[in-house]
Amino acid sequence: MSLIERVSSMESYDRWRDQSPTGSQRRKLSFNPVGTWVPPAAREEPVGAFEVGRTKRILQVAVAVVYCLLAAGIVFGYAAIKPVLISEGVYRNLCTKEELEQGVRVCYAQEIRLNLMFTVAAVSTNVCALPVGTILDRYGPRISGIIGCFLLTIGALFFAFAWDLPFDGYIPGYLFLALGGPFVFISSFQLSNTFPKHSGSILALLTGAFDTSSAVFLIYRLIYQASNGTFWPKKFFLIYLTVPASILLAQLFLMPSTSYKTVGELVASAENDPLDAPQTTDTDSLRAARRHRRESAISEITSLLGSKDAAHQTADEESKKRVSGVWGALHGRTAWQQIRTPWFVLITLFTVVQMTRINYFVATIRPQYEYLLHSYSAAVRVNSFFDVALPLGGVVSVPFIGLLLDRTSTVFVLALLVAIATTIGVLGVIPRLWAAYANVCLFVVYRPLYYTAVSDYAAKVFGFRTFGKVYGLIICLAGLLNFSQSGLDALTHRVFRNDPLPVNLALLTAAAVVGVALVGYVWRQSRRIGRERLEGEAEGAREVLMPGADAALVEREHGHQEYGID
Repeated sequence: MSLIERVSSMESYDRWRDQSPTGSQRRKLSFNPVGTWVPPAAREEPVGAFEVGRTKRILQVAVAVVYCLLAAGIVFGYAAIKPVLISEGVYRNLCTKEELEQGVRVCYAQEIRLNLMFTVAAVSTNVCALPVGTILDRYGPRISGIIGCFLLTIGALFFAFAWDLPFDGYIPGYLFLALGGPFVFISSFQLSNTFPKHSGSILALLTGAFDTSSAVFLIYRLIYQASNGTFWPKKFFLIYLTVPASILLAQLFLMPSTSYKTVGELVASAENDPLDAPQTTDTDSLRAARRHRRESAISEITSLLGSKDAAHQTADEESKKRVSGVWGALHGRTAWQQIRTPWFVLITLFTVVQMTRINYFVATIRPQYEYLLHSYSAAVRVNSFFDVALPLGGVVSVPFIGLLLDRTSTVFVLALLVAIATTIGVLGVIPRLWAAYANVCLFVVYRPLYYTAVSDYAAKVFGFRTFGKVYGLIICLAGLLNFSQSGLDALTHRVFRNDPLPVNLALLTAAAVVGVALVGYVWRQSRRIGRERLEGEAEGAREVLMPGADAALVEREHGHQEYGID
């Protein structure tokens, strides 16, 4: 099947894909969650993947995976680096004289300030999705990546020299490390268009690299412990400066300055080649040259897209749409109309509660289990297991998450999220070592599933046209409200005397109530959407004549029109 035939047969498929965040068949993928305000002339023209050598494209993807592994989400390895900072006496000066005399491992003020460092980083990671998308759309992936390099450099320098600074350099250092990650990570998404046939695998590699990047601090902690503390943070962060320096070199000499064309843009470039426009003064040789160029472009694009029959692609996507049960619920509405519905309010509340629980657990896992298990050594073992399981959980679960979201309904996915979150909450209050390990295992799988499911929900319910604004607002609000984590820390240490049970039970109850409300609402709406779809299909049904039937005979009057009439 030729490229043009494939495009023609996929027109119905494109109409659905245009409204999906993963469907760039006819629409340029935008990372700007606050709208398109940049004049088209300000953007450079994207490049087609077939215009770049295969070897170079492979190298670009490989290098991007490596630097995402080293920089994209290292701040989420906080649980691994926190013991190092405590061992180095970071914020020990905030402890009271009585606490120092008692020889406490971590005093109250020290614990609160360290956790605040992580809270600020986690919040900024979510909130900065707003400017990252705008800058990426405006200036392209190279500029975005370079900005990320400078932010990572500033963060590493703050941390390296925090011991010598006259002010607190740890919080701004961790903040800049957190800000640099999204600039580097999100600007790499467009590399999925280097090999359109394998775009899903490339995105999975990048996502897996992001999840695994939390292991950077784990590796450092192991080296620190093996060196008996001689490889202290200043040495590590000075060496870490080679990472943003390497990313900068890659951006300047290897990575594309503009995003690769999406599948839709590749097709459009072949269909609308300006050389194909008829000109009365053309010679036969010029027409032949134009024909050769067009055929060559179609051949190259076809090889990129693969040979899968478009009818099969259309059927697959239509099946996914029906299985979801909620696809198109609010498509076509403005962002303001969407955010005033229970669809938005409930998923935002659910995201706020779950993100708070996730970040609270990451920041306080060791003191929580030290209290629950009444053993510091047992808490250290659980913490060490968590440090290894967190990056591995993301890598292992990514392929299964895709299958789950494609082959099950959104109601089922949300119900599964609520069930796992409730189970995690229950395990988190059981003072047993087996429960602690089971809790960690579930948590590291739940975390990537939760983040992916929320974006999938936003895509299917709100649609592509407002996806950036609505999803960006959900994550931004959840991130800002995560500052409540500092209040939860204060409650745990001051009011409940280091007992994590009251806070965990409160979060468990809130998550269960909001989760049940969300699942119940989506279930009712999915039934309504399914009923309306069936009614629409029934109304759209038309009589179809059998082959060879005579239309005149079918339409003639048979006399039954007068039955029952006096």
